[in-house]
Amino acid sequence: MTREASPTKFDVVIVGAGPAGSTVAIQLARAGWSVALIERQRFPRRKVCGECIAASNFPLLEALGVAVAIDTLAGPPLRQVTLLRGDSAVAAELPVADHARFPWGRALGRETLDNLLLEQARAAGAIVFQPCTVQAIRGSVGAWHCEVRVLDSSALLRLHATIVVDAHGSWEDLPSDRPRRRQARGSADLFAFKANFSGSTLPEGQISVLALDGGYGGMVVADGGTMTLACCIRRDRLSLLRDRAPGLSAGDAVEAWLRRACLGVQQALHGARRDGPWLATGPLDTGVRVDARDRIFRVGNSAGEAHPILGEGMSMALQSAALLCSHLLGRHGPAVVPGAAVQAELQRAYAASWQREFAPRLRLAAIFAHIAMRRRGAAVLMELVRVWPGLLTQGARWGAKVRPARMADTTGIARTLPSVPEPTRASRVH
Repeated sequence: MTREASPTKFDVVIVGAGPAGSTVAIQLARAGWSVALIERQRFPRRKVCGECIAASNFPLLEALGVAVAIDTLAGPPLRQVTLLRGDSAVAAELPVADHARFPWGRALGRETLDNLLLEQARAAGAIVFQPCTVQAIRGSVGAWHCEVRVLDSSALLRLHATIVVDAHGSWEDLPSDRPRRRQARGSADLFAFKANFSGSTLPEGQISVLALDGGYGGMVVADGGTMTLACCIRRDRLSLLRDRAPGLSAGDAVEAWLRRACLGVQQALHGARRDGPWLATGPLDTGVRVDARDRIFRVGNSAGEAHPILGEGMSMALQSAALLCSHLLGRHGPAVVPGAAVQAELQRAYAASWQREFAPRLRLAAIFAHIAMRRRGAAVLMELVRVWPGLLTQGARWGAKVRPARMADTTGIARTLPSVPEPTRASRVH
C-alpha cells in the first residue's frame, strides 16, 4: 500500500488502475471527491496490448495532464496503415484527426502509459492501494463496504464508499458482482499474445494489420524504437501449433507461425531481438457488459470489450472513463456526490450513452476480425483494398479515430491538477 495511514471512508472506490480506472480517479479527485484507487499489480508492468493510442484521445490526455509526457516518450506519429496477408501488402494513409495540435496517433508501452496515469491520479489526491486485491464488496447502492487485502500480507482493510467503479478489466468478475454471461468455450475461442522486439526493420510511423488463417494481429514501432507484435489466435489453431512443436512454449510456437504465415512479419523480425518473454491471456470475451440495471459503474473492458483488430481498447478505456465522469459530475455539479436515489438514473443514462458511443465500434471490430481470420474473407478483403486502398483509411474514420475525445467539464473547481513532471526516457521493463 502506498500510504501507512489511510482513511476508510470515500466518495468513490475504483477497482483497477489501468487507463480507465486512473482516468476516472484523476477526474473525480480533481473535482474534489475523496477517491480510493485499488490495483492488484505492482507498476510498472507489461500488459498484453497493441499499445496504439489513437489521435482522438490526445485532447483528453492533455486535459489529464499527461500529453506532454506521452509526446516526449511515445513512438513516432502514426501516419500509415498496411494490411498484410501472406506475401501480400497494401498500404494507405491514415486520416488526419480533427485537431490541429494532435493530428496523429502514437504508440506507447503500457508499462509507461499506465504508470503516467497512476502518478497523475496520485497527484490529483487519489489514495492508491497497491498491490491490493478486493476480497468482497457488500452493502447497497450509496453505502458500499469493500474488503481489501494487501498482497503478501495478512492485512485486511475495510473501505466504505458511496460509489463503486469497476475498472479492473475483463478476465474476472468482482466479488459479489452480478454473474457474467460468458460465451460457451470452444474451438473458436481467441487467445491474445504480445511481445516486444528491438532492432526491428518495421518502418516507423506505420501500423501493420495482419490477416491470418485462424487469427489476426498487428505490429507498430512504439517508445524507444521498440516494436510491438501482438496477435489473437483461435484455440484450435493454437492447439495445432502446440501439437506440431511440443518442445516450444506457446509464445514461441505463435512466433514461429507468424514468421511462416506472413512475409511482412518475417521481414520486420529479421535481425531483431525479442525483449523479454511472450505474454499471453485469454480467452477473449468480447461484447457489451454495461447494463442499465447495474448497481456499480463500469468502464474500460469491464463495460465492454471489442475485438482488438482496430486497436480501440485504450480509446474505449479512456473515453468510457471520461463519459462516466461527465454523468457523475454533470447532474448536480462536481461538488455533489450522487446518492442512492440518483445513481439508478445515472446508471440508465450512462448505459444509454455508452451504447450510442461504443456499440458501433464493437460491431465494426467484430466484422473486420471475422473477415480477417477466415481464409476466404481475408482473400476478398485483400483484393478489395488493392482496388480501393482508401477503405483502410475509411475504416479508421469509422472506428472514431479522428474525432477528439473530451474530459468531463470541471470548470470553476478551485482544485486543479498539476502536470506530471517532465519524464526521463527509460528502457522497457523486461
